[in-house]
Amino acid sequence: MKKAVITLLVAGIIAPAAFSQSTSDTKQGTGSKAGSTSGTRNTAPKQQVAPAADTPAKPVEPEKAAQPAETKPADTTIKTKATEKTPEATESTPSNAKPVTTDEKKAEPEALADPIAELRSTIELATDVEKLRLQLKLADQLAEAGRQPEAMTELIHAAATDIFDPTSFYNIGNSFARLGAPDAAINSYRKAIDQRKGSYSRAYNNMGVIMLRSGRWDEAQAAFLSALKLESFHYAEASYNLGRLYAAQGQNDLATREWRRALAIDPGHSAAAEALTRNASGERIEVEPENVGSAPKPKATSAPRPQPANNASASARPTKNLTIDPVSFDYLQRARTSSERGNNADAIDNYRRLIGRQGGYFAPANLEMSYVLITLKRYDEALPSLLQVVNRDGGRYPISHYHLARVYEIKGDLKQAETEFTAAATAYGSENNQFLLDLSRVREKQGNYKGALEAMEQYVTQVQAKGLKYNWSDERLSTLRQKVAAVPK
Repeated sequence: MKKAVITLLVAGIIAPAAFSQSTSDTKQGTGSKAGSTSGTRNTAPKQQVAPAADTPAKPVEPEKAAQPAETKPADTTIKTKATEKTPEATESTPSNAKPVTTDEKKAEPEALADPIAELRSTIELATDVEKLRLQLKLADQLAEAGRQPEAMTELIHAAATDIFDPTSFYNIGNSFARLGAPDAAINSYRKAIDQRKGSYSRAYNNMGVIMLRSGRWDEAQAAFLSALKLESFHYAEASYNLGRLYAAQGQNDLATREWRRALAIDPGHSAAAEALTRNASGERIEVEPENVGSAPKPKATSAPRPQPANNASASARPTKNLTIDPVSFDYLQRARTSSERGNNADAIDNYRRLIGRQGGYFAPANLEMSYVLITLKRYDEALPSLLQVVNRDGGRYPISHYHLARVYEIKGDLKQAETEFTAAATAYGSENNQFLLDLSRVREKQGNYKGALEAMEQYVTQVQAKGLKYNWSDERLSTLRQKVAAVPK
């Protein structure tokens, strides 16, 4: 009986199964499957953008790193695939194996390797270009693991290299943006753009998004227009973002124009469609039928119906829609098209023709023409046009205070510049804290260090409330505090 039991026990013994696990990672930009973006294409793909106050979207659009030949864009947001188990392997017990007794302990499974530690080891052996891409991958994995300071350190080291790899620097900019480091993101985008000799529409677009979020509106507009020019104005995401910029400035008619263009390029662009719906009650420029053979009558932009221009009041509550005749409307569209394409002389000519037909004043045209004149450094011509808008429709177009302040500062009239920057900062509040920096600067120039410090402290508070941090801001605060302390009491 004992012999039978032992025989059965031996026959039933099976060696413990061997376990193995493999972790798959998305490899960025290696092998023949790597994608990229060429500098110029006729159609740019739809991308995700930084959220404005009411747009649910990611801040930047990612791009896959590529081998030297770059042919098409691809999404390379770094993700780590779920750890997959391989099927359990089984082993048959050798014929001479000893039976396992209850006294013997089962073998402990081997501890899983740390993927971050393994990646660091791989980086040490990698070539320059591959090392840069692996550093980016490591930074993203550290960020996903909640180790943001370490991720930032890796990105700073990667961004400081002089390797030629514009796609990687573009993606480094995206990673900086996700970590709330806008200045570092902008610098990385610029490095990518420089390496492509200016032909990098995606980098321009993403850089514009960060500038828009930071309140650097003039720079954002220039970045979006650069992206659009490279794509022959056939880039839906850049048009959508430019529309967001115009809406933030209170120029709703221009915003509508860009969102419609985005939808014409990409009918499935849901964010542009939603923006148009939200903006349906915003300002519109309507075309009134014009009687054949009659000249247009001067109109006041703050009145719902045509009235003599001198009847307009600075305190009058503005209406939402403006009306002009078909010929004037055509001049407006020509001027805008010329302006965005850099044909400034033609733009100014068409703006002036429109303004002349409207009795010497049409707020959107005066404002837009002033911006073109400032770009050309023709400040003496821009000043009277801006004064008209500020005095008659400043509440409707508060961005006019900002442009007027810029002209005053350039001309050395710092007290007037302070007044207009204050008006702009008050009108936009936390929506654009950049105006507080301008206000701090002109106060410091006048020797009003206490006022400059107050504006700077308000700026830092608003920025921190948005989860952003600028390294230079602490130094700026320290400098102003030292100047305040040095003033005799």
